[in-house]
Amino acid sequence: MPTKRRDAESTDQDPRRPSMVLDDVSKSIIEKLQQDGRRSYASIASDVGLSEAAVRQRVQRLLEADVMQIVAVTDPLQVGFQRQAMVGIRVSGDMTPVARALSAMDEVSYVVTTAGSFDVLAEVVCEDDDHLLELLSTRIRRLESVIATETFVYLRLNKQLYNWGTR
Repeated sequence: MPTKRRDAESTDQDPRRPSMVLDDVSKSIIEKLQQDGRRSYASIASDVGLSEAAVRQRVQRLLEADVMQIVAVTDPLQVGFQRQAMVGIRVSGDMTPVARALSAMDEVSYVVTTAGSFDVLAEVVCEDDDHLLELLSTRIRRLESVIATETFVYLRLNKQLYNWGTR
């Protein structure tokens, strides 16, 4: 199974929890890591005018505050997962329990609560079509308050970037 990006609790943003205010130096550190997540703290420090230790501390605070993650992004096909899909889900009532339950599933890599035709969108990565069918039939569609799903099977990954910056 793919590794979950975050646990179920950390994916729900609490509107009462103040978000971390980012200064220009922190934004610059993030942008440099978006360009190359393996870049050394020493290299970043020389670019942003801080010590290596100060950059290390800022990165740690950004990670702990869930402002960013440092991960290896893979092409699922190249590591043995033959089926990716986006699942649109319609929910009756509160969407939060469904979003939490989806977030806890190993196959689910992305969950958002939305406005429009669907209440929740979930990106899934599965070994094959049988795995996708099992996930949809026995787990997602059986969640309490799920009233309908629509699955968009990915035929080809055309673009996947995470370097949009901070501004």
